[in-house]
Amino acid sequence: VQLQASGGGLVQAGGSLSISCAASGRAATSYSMGWFRQAPGKEREFVAFFSYRSRSTYYANSVKGRFTISRDNAKTTVYLHMNSLKPEDTAVYYCAASPYYGGDYVSPRLYDYWGQGTQVTVSS
Repeated sequence: VQLQASGGGLVQAGGSLSISCAASGRAATSYSMGWFRQAPGKEREFVAFFSYRSRSTYYANSVKGRFTISRDNAKTTVYLHMNSLKPEDTAVYYCAASPYYGGDYVSPRLYDYWGQGTQVTVSS
């Protein structure tokens, strides 16, 4: 499975931005998808998860109510819609694919494939 993230950029605090991740390759549609982010000097942290089986979604507390993860009907692209952005949301955002539909989705170890990352910068 190959993942290609795109759509990052610079946005003012309070603004909105959507990023996407295109999946390709064998059985790409049978993977759950997650978004993680990593700010300079910090560890990679979980942001959101989309289960391929139940279509359930889960979010980190820090983004709940502001971010929405979704997947297109063809199951080849996953989106992260980000609203009410804050400077602390500034990070490189990574998409990841997991063969599991549940479990410890906040752990990077659950994911087999990773995209290259896209930079999101929120100015104050």
